[in-house]
Amino acid sequence: MSEEYGDSFITMVDEDGKEFVLELLESIDFKGATYTAFLPADMDENDPDYGLVLLRNAVDENGEEVFDTIEDDDELNEVYEQFMRILFDDEEESEE
Repeated sequence: MSEEYGDSFITMVDEDGKEFVLELLESIDFKGATYTAFLPADMDENDPDYGLVLLRNAVDENGEEVFDTIEDDDELNEVYEQFMRILFDDEEESEE
């Protein structure tokens, strides 16, 4: 977790070695796997790359939890739809 931002934030490193911070929104179990939704914490909301980041939770060979990108478009779309239902259902319930 990120010391600068708090427990609901993590610092990730992209394939180019650049660090970025993500805010944890929600984790779900879906079709036998765990997925986590994040939003970029250190990016302006008007940036064209700003948006929901969905990753699959996994365990590496050392037993540590890691996050994997979701390469399959069908899997990504299904997971996205699940998160939209959860996130927007929560918003609707809190408005009532």
